[in-house]
Amino acid sequence: MNLQRPARAHGQLLHARSRALPLTLASLLCAAAAAAWAGHLLQERLGYGNNARVPVVVLAPLLVAAAVGTGLHSHSDELDRTAVRPWWPRRAAQLAALTVLAAGLLALALPGSPARFGAAAVVRNVLGDVGLAAGAAALIGPRLSWLPVTAYAGAVYLAAPQEPGGAAAVWAWAMQPGPQGAAWLVAAGLFVCGGTLYASCGARPDGARD
Repeated sequence: MNLQRPARAHGQLLHARSRALPLTLASLLCAAAAAAWAGHLLQERLGYGNNARVPVVVLAPLLVAAAVGTGLHSHSDELDRTAVRPWWPRRAAQLAALTVLAAGLLALALPGSPARFGAAAVVRNVLGDVGLAAGAAALIGPRLSWLPVTAYAGAVYLAAPQEPGGAAAVWAWAMQPGPQGAAWLVAAGLFVCGGTLYASCGARPDGARD
């Protein structure tokens, strides 16, 4: 009888609990359900069209990024630092899996024309926002990782021009329609940089002092 498989499964379960993954998954499901309801209300019942879903396309990825970022907190920092095997593959796998799940749920919740604010725009925003949250978790701690994402989303929502494209596609990428290539490049770059920083360094312990 192979005893390694039950032990490995038990270890993975403990790892998931130490990262508060059940709570994170529940938060993602709730955010997707709220996005589906709000998007349907704005577009179908009120008849405002796809552009009216801009607040949902900006807010829903912010919520899932906050859930993912705070979920990167570890209750076993000492064990992580003294582990024999490197932790970066597990960190990268966890972040990638949560990002794919969040993007998939929101894409299903907000279908629509890619030229408007539908699935393509919301998936892009999930990538960029999760990258920001992951990088913030490594720099300032998971419990405050939502702050940079929230500050950015609020700023661009108020300051972004109505016409897409141009320089705004770079600095206001979260407010761009789905096909904007420059916005995709920025969001993907943020995800790669933030995800790499978190995977290599791990989350900063909350309350740590330099």
